Amino acid sequence: MKIDFLSLFLAWAMKCAIVSVLCVFGILMGFIFYNGVVNFDFSLFEFAYNSDNVSLFPAMINTLNMVLFALLIATPLGIFGAVFLSQYAKRGNKIIKVIRTATETLAGIPSIVYGLFGYLAFVLYFGFRISLISGILTLSIMILPLILRSCEEAINGIDSAYKEAALALGATKIRTIFKVIIPSAMPGILAGIILAIGKIVGESAALLYTAGSVAKVGGALDSARNLSVHLYVISSEGLHIGKAYSTAMVLIIIVFCVNLCANIIAKRFANAS
Repeated sequence: MKIDFLSLFLAWAMKCAIVSVLCVFGILMGFIFYNGVVNFDFSLFEFAYNSDNVSLFPAMINTLNMVLFALLIATPLGIFGAVFLSQYAKRGNKIIKVIRTATETLAGIPSIVYGLFGYLAFVLYFGFRISLISGILTLSIMILPLILRSCEEAINGIDSAYKEAALALGATKIRTIFKVIIPSAMPGILAGIILAIGKIVGESAALLYTAGSVAKVGGALDSARNLSVHLYVISSEGLHIGKAYSTAMVLIIIVFCVNLCANIIAKRFANAS
């Protein structure tokens, strides 16, 4: 029997790559969680921040507010934009090609560029100052290309037989889109939203220019920091490195829980469809 050495080599290389990634991930998570648990203190969850407790609670509330309102702005725009591009736009249209190219380009732009744009547009031009709303609007623009592309790919991946069957039964196009196509594409849409949530929670560079770094639960026009900025500030000060590890641990747990809930919802939509 002839042995295919190339296939054997590629199979072992793939296994080694998987093991290497898992080892690096395990070492990284183990290091953060070990130091986070050792230095964990319930004073981190006190409502008011001060230089003694370096509480992450205000930053956590600000992070959840940013996630909620940024998604409320970007998700409908992303879904409706994807519906237009996939269901209404004519094939070969040069404007549509430009829109798709611009969307792909914007998805890869560094976040610091969005931060500078948000600072010039929302902070200076519209007069929102360095505030929570400036940060939310900047984050909305940042995640919009990601949600738009994910939703469009999810909608295009739906079998055309679903659409044809609905139209054959007398359903209008708009009813077919909202009753058949979007529910069927919901797992893919939620996958894009999950990626957007991760991008919001882990963002710091853009928010330093727009939302600021004040350690309090901020109103719409107040400067406020999210968890990533909070982690950056306390680690750069060098006075509470142990608390920084605990904050990083809490941030990872929050991201994990949000992704877990979103995956459960996506599976339920997939089973229902």
